[in-house]
Amino acid sequence: MNALISVSDKTGIVEFAKSLHALGIGLISTGGTAKLLAEHGLPVSEVAQVTGFPEMLDGRVKTLHPKVHGGLLARRDLPEHMAALKAYAIDTIDLLVVNLYPFEATVAKPGCTLEDAIENIDIGGPAMVRSAAKNWSDVGVLTDSSQYEQVLSELKADGKLTRQTKFALSVAAFNRISQYDAAISNYLSSIAFDESASTPARSLFSGQSNGNFVKLQDLRYGENPHQSAAFYRDLYPAPGSLVTAVQLQGKELSYNNIADADAAWECVKSFDPAGDGAACVIVKHANPCGVAVGADALAAYSKAFQTDPTSAFGGIIALNCMLDERAALQISKQFIEVLMAPDYTPEALAVFKSKVNVRILKIALPPGGASDWDNGRNAVDVKRVGSGLLMQTADNHLLSLADLKVVTRMQPTPEQLQDLLFAWKIGKFVKSNAIVFCKNGMTMGVGAGQMSRLDSARIASIKAQAAGLSLAGTAVASDAFFPFRDGLDVVVDAGATCIIQPGGSMRDQEVIDAANERGVAMVFSGVRHFRH
Repeated sequence: MNALISVSDKTGIVEFAKSLHALGIGLISTGGTAKLLAEHGLPVSEVAQVTGFPEMLDGRVKTLHPKVHGGLLARRDLPEHMAALKAYAIDTIDLLVVNLYPFEATVAKPGCTLEDAIENIDIGGPAMVRSAAKNWSDVGVLTDSSQYEQVLSELKADGKLTRQTKFALSVAAFNRISQYDAAISNYLSSIAFDESASTPARSLFSGQSNGNFVKLQDLRYGENPHQSAAFYRDLYPAPGSLVTAVQLQGKELSYNNIADADAAWECVKSFDPAGDGAACVIVKHANPCGVAVGADALAAYSKAFQTDPTSAFGGIIALNCMLDERAALQISKQFIEVLMAPDYTPEALAVFKSKVNVRILKIALPPGGASDWDNGRNAVDVKRVGSGLLMQTADNHLLSLADLKVVTRMQPTPEQLQDLLFAWKIGKFVKSNAIVFCKNGMTMGVGAGQMSRLDSARIASIKAQAAGLSLAGTAVASDAFFPFRDGLDVVVDAGATCIIQPGGSMRDQEVIDAANERGVAMVFSGVRHFRH
């Protein structure tokens, strides 16, 4: 039995090779890997010894040879294949251990040149991996150090790998080649070629989009029971994103659970525990129906729930802080589908132990905090359309006080400015047309997803009235500009005393004049937040 080892990432390779040698498996290797194994006292044959042909062209050609690929591709169950190997003195290669040149890591470095990228495109490695993976019945192919332990365990127990394991290794190998080729295609097709540029200019949107997603689980059904569904994650998920969650208890997540949980988590992690305090977001059908900040988890939850207790029934709850027993006892009084937090006290988890259907997820907040929009957030959003994709940079804009432009005679107070920023932050996560009333770090009424901005404003007022909340003295956020003064009049009639909106309408002056007439403060953000 022979193993050919050629790895760029040498994590664990010496220990793995020592174990193979102890099992009587012959070792063949290339370049730096062969040198490393020899330095640790392992008997290893250089590929050049096997092929009778030296490495050449600065290592570009070393394993592209019949004595390598013949040993990998020969079917042991076909006498004519085995006769051909004997005729040309080719030994079988029964294990292939290859990880590829670090192309992805290379092009991710600032200042990467086209020459550096090209030199880190592996040729021989993928060729060998494809050969071994194609001949999976006879060859075990390892493309990641995480596979070493299982392979050694089977070899030590039975002296061979099961067919199930070899097939799984083959699938993983073809997946890795697909990922590698996709990364090369994405990079090269994003370049605006310029002979004079040392570092090539790149477009965010490559000429061919080659997404790589790994299936986490099949789902019971999709948005509706007659639809099939599965849940996938990015090949390299961002820390602090929903796919990194650990489920501590509860039923399997459904398609709708995951979609709503993502909406809640993306919203709540925009609040920094250090600066904003504890935050709670309650989501129903992808829209926040209650959001609040408070001194602790209980205060934040109580305020968020008060916004719209009716819609909160069967909702998704997300917190940006540890959930303790006091908050857990209060939350447990309502029917919820999913609960998310960075952590839980043992007492809090004990509260939900009897509620076996409640799905409890633990998700670490992304490093860098809420002020760093790059952490834990998608850089690009994708929407499927008929036979195509719409791609855009994600709406990760962060608004600060310095960005606000006061356009009315009435100046907002410091407290109103904080309420306006709070309302604006929530409005970003509400489906358009969005109108959000807030006061004292709490949503007071949310109008979402209406064809008319007037209807959204009226619905927000109705919601507040149903919850017994007064909108007097509230701040209002509108995700897009008011095209006419009527929308402003509706929110002011409801009790709003200050408004934040993007501006940019042909009738901005009409709306500003209306605000001055009504004696309210209005600021322009200069940014729109459509969410469809």
